[in-house]
Amino acid sequence: MASIKSHGGGQAPVNCKLCKTDRVIQWKCMDCSILMCDHCKDNVHSQFKNALDHKIIIREEIGLHTQELDFTNIKCDEHAGQSSCLYCKTCEVLVCPICFAKVHNKHDLIEISNGYKMKVERLKKGQSKLKKSNSNMNVKKDELSKLMSAENSKYSKVRQDILKHEQTVKEQVEKYFKELLIKMDQSHETVLTTVKSDLNAISLFTNQTEDTINEVQDLIGISNASEFFKEVNMMQKSTEIQEPQTKPGYSSSPKFVPGNLNQSNIGSLQEDRSLSAETHVSLVINNAYQTELDSIVYISPCLDQSIWISSGTLGILQRVKPEGTNLKVMSKFDIKVYGMAVTPSNQLLLCVLGKIRLQQISSTSELTDSIYDVSPFLPCVIHVVSDNKLIVGAHNDKLKRSVVIIMNKKGDKEAVYEYDKHKQPLVTDTRCITTTSNGNIHVVDEISDDWCGKVMVLGQEGHIINQYTGHPTINKSEPFKPVHIVTTPSDNVVVMDLDTDILHILNDNGHLISYFNTKDIGIEFPYSLALNTTGQLYIGCTRRSGSQTKEAKLYEIKYAGF
Repeated sequence: MASIKSHGGGQAPVNCKLCKTDRVIQWKCMDCSILMCDHCKDNVHSQFKNALDHKIIIREEIGLHTQELDFTNIKCDEHAGQSSCLYCKTCEVLVCPICFAKVHNKHDLIEISNGYKMKVERLKKGQSKLKKSNSNMNVKKDELSKLMSAENSKYSKVRQDILKHEQTVKEQVEKYFKELLIKMDQSHETVLTTVKSDLNAISLFTNQTEDTINEVQDLIGISNASEFFKEVNMMQKSTEIQEPQTKPGYSSSPKFVPGNLNQSNIGSLQEDRSLSAETHVSLVINNAYQTELDSIVYISPCLDQSIWISSGTLGILQRVKPEGTNLKVMSKFDIKVYGMAVTPSNQLLLCVLGKIRLQQISSTSELTDSIYDVSPFLPCVIHVVSDNKLIVGAHNDKLKRSVVIIMNKKGDKEAVYEYDKHKQPLVTDTRCITTTSNGNIHVVDEISDDWCGKVMVLGQEGHIINQYTGHPTINKSEPFKPVHIVTTPSDNVVVMDLDTDILHILNDNGHLISYFNTKDIGIEFPYSLALNTTGQLYIGCTRRSGSQTKEAKLYEIKYAGF
């Protein structure tokens, strides 16, 4: 507890604040904000708590410290004519000598400057907390805004789907009723034709018999017996006409039985995934494997649980298989790879420098041409959509052109996306591609030489649905540098951000729903991403900057929440 010498009287700016005499002011304690004489500096102030730690300056330097607060003339609110000289931590108030003597003499007292610093520190902590809360709320606001945007986008799409289906149903119903009428007309015509056929036969018969009846009557009335007997036998034969055989029954036109339209044959609304700004993302390391590669730039899991890994342009391609906590190298190739993917038939396709066709590795371990030719471009990205389709990102340096090409299993180009509706290039330099079940194509586009980029979301006919350029807070100091992208079974898109070690998690329209820092589970320098057939996430890493050892790690991750 700090000690104090009681003193009274008014404050004179030229007097010593401790002894109140006419002694010349020689010193100022910057911590106590007290002007004092030489005597009080040595004999009074030296008795203050922590006095040895206080900053005391000579009179000539006082003008150099005018920016610091002056604590020497703070009037006591309780006692007129007294100045506060200490701060009571117990009561959190300023005290004068009288306050000290009456109430605070056994309390925890500190210098006013220390009390000031303590309060400032608390304010700064509170301010920091508010800033953090404000930042969190801004992030939440951004997430909710994006969630709202995603919901509006979904609403518009579903509404359009309903209207489109309504038109389709109307057309189908109109077509069906036309078919019913045509069928009814045909059935009616068939019935009439059958009945008319018998009517015609009967009409022919009655006409013939009426003529014969008249002829018989004429013969009976003849007066010449000789003529009668000449004609009678022939006339008898004429009366032996057979009646026409009509059908015992006739089919009738079908009757119409009205049916009912219901949701099972028109469509219905079903509950979809709930909207949530609180996405609980979890990643747990199942296994960590040490590889022989400098960097794992590409990962392509196979159907037999083996994995192709590549160091990219560093020139090593390996097929490995996990065995316990180790990786068994099954095969190794010296190939500079710019992109790769495994087909549903377990065939590895590669983008290789200078080759306009995608390459494949034959059963004899030779690099051969595939049927996929993207000339006049060079392929740099491969994404296998299904057994019948793949997407290739390609670039031509001389022409300064980049394209996204849809190809079928025969190698035919079904579509080439290069320009937007304003005739501007869609992409600058494609790094990675994935797709979602709604047909959207998500393209990692590198827009500058320092790897800065964005995720382009392309819809039908290659039109732009969305562009994701990073998180407003995460990428405020570190620009968004997407390098790899993959789609989860839940149809969410995971993007690896190079310099932040952050996984950005987007929905199928490219809106942020969450993020995860891989450092939180001990993964450093993450780079590449892939999903195997059992739903495990693989993360391939690079090495520390400046490191010359081959220490790139491959992680097998169990994840949830996206």
